[in-house]
Amino acid sequence: MDGARGLSTLLVHGGSRRTPFGETSEAIFLTSGFVYERAEVAEARFAEREEGFTYSRLGNPTSQMFEERMALLEGAEAACATASGMAAIFGTLMAHLQVGDRVVASRLLFGSTRIVLDQFLPRFGIAVELVDGTDLAAWERALARPARIVLFETPGNPTLEIIDIAAVAELAHAAGAIVVVDNVVATPVLQKPLALGADIVVYSATKHIDGQGRCLGGVILSSEKVKRDILVPWLRHTGPSLSPFNAWLLLKGLETLALRVEAESRSALALARFLASHPGVAEVLYPGLESHPAHALAMRQMRAGGPILAFRVGGGRRRAFEVLDRLRIVRISNNLGDVRSLATHPASTTHSKMAPAEREALGISEDLLRLSVGLEDLDDLVADLDQALR
Repeated sequence: MDGARGLSTLLVHGGSRRTPFGETSEAIFLTSGFVYERAEVAEARFAEREEGFTYSRLGNPTSQMFEERMALLEGAEAACATASGMAAIFGTLMAHLQVGDRVVASRLLFGSTRIVLDQFLPRFGIAVELVDGTDLAAWERALARPARIVLFETPGNPTLEIIDIAAVAELAHAAGAIVVVDNVVATPVLQKPLALGADIVVYSATKHIDGQGRCLGGVILSSEKVKRDILVPWLRHTGPSLSPFNAWLLLKGLETLALRVEAESRSALALARFLASHPGVAEVLYPGLESHPAHALAMRQMRAGGPILAFRVGGGRRRAFEVLDRLRIVRISNNLGDVRSLATHPASTTHSKMAPAEREALGISEDLLRLSVGLEDLDDLVADLDQALR
């Protein structure tokens, strides 16, 4: 489908393929392998002289539809579907890196991503330097020497810090680095990192893309050349492939992605304003609020503040747990991007493997709660948060 079509049209129709049966909803190709009319056809496909599928670890019609729709949505030339968001991040890193390479990344990253950078990459002789993502001078110092990859999230999970994508990309490219942006919090509906200078965008499709807490998935968006020459050789032989059934669920999630993200973002802004004036809240962190230190930058990069916010309740972990335990509509869960509103205590869940001093330095305090806003009635969410805080 023409990439010039509108966002909602692409989310419903992009990448769709129909079998001769003419089904309305995309088919699920639950098959591990494929058959060939002649031995010569099998030979030609494995030699890549003929297009076609050979084995679902290497490619599947349902997964390919998901990849094509994601590429259209993101404005990318190509996409690689993976089994999870972490498979997308780790696959991107390992496909590009080798002994002696250097990675420069923001300190504030999803907990598992930090484990990969802090513990796994050094085992392979890869140097990692972490910087304050909001400090352009820190990026400039770190990128005064060559680097292979620059990696960051914006907005960052869970404190919603904002990084200047265009400015960091310019510094990174001057240092010879490839810019990889984890865009999971903003979603492709609200932010387009490729248009701002990023080279690769990664998502945990488990979050807003599925959006209903049903399945795991991930996706890497890149140029066709990067997919063909770098990503596919790594992914096809290491096996982090997306199951066809999950690909089908993600296709269904994409159909309503814009509707959900826009509605959740409106509610998140209203809840952020409510919490900012609540006597039981010490601080609210939300890019859509004028009080956010990078509000102007966020509004240049994003169409809205997004569906995720964080707030501090004072009183440390004990007070934070008390508030969580009193919630009745909002559920306690470490996931995000669901139609259900979900709250978590990052210091004891998603970022619990980090040293306490490091968490505190990143603003992941013991009284910090992260709220992923869902599709419930706004008045009900306000009432639930109010009673829990009081």
